[in-house]
Amino acid sequence: MSEFGATEILTESLGSFVLVKLKGGREVRGTMKSFDQHLNLVLENAEELIAEKEPKKLGTIIVRGDNVVIVSPSPR
Repeated sequence: MSEFGATEILTESLGSFVLVKLKGGREVRGTMKSFDQHLNLVLENAEELIAEKEPKKLGTIIVRGDNVVIVSPSPR
């Protein structure tokens, strides 16, 4: 996917609840507030999803774009 295509999709996701899969198998979810040209993401009310445990509340976080594998809409 081109960077332009990714930017367009991320723009549509602003204000939405998203699931972000990261390198190393970690997953976080939260409301996407913003992103930049490096595809760094700002998530509010973020939680880290941990297998077979309650999600760990993280609050507002910045996710470095080079760690992101996929961003998708997430059911709460």
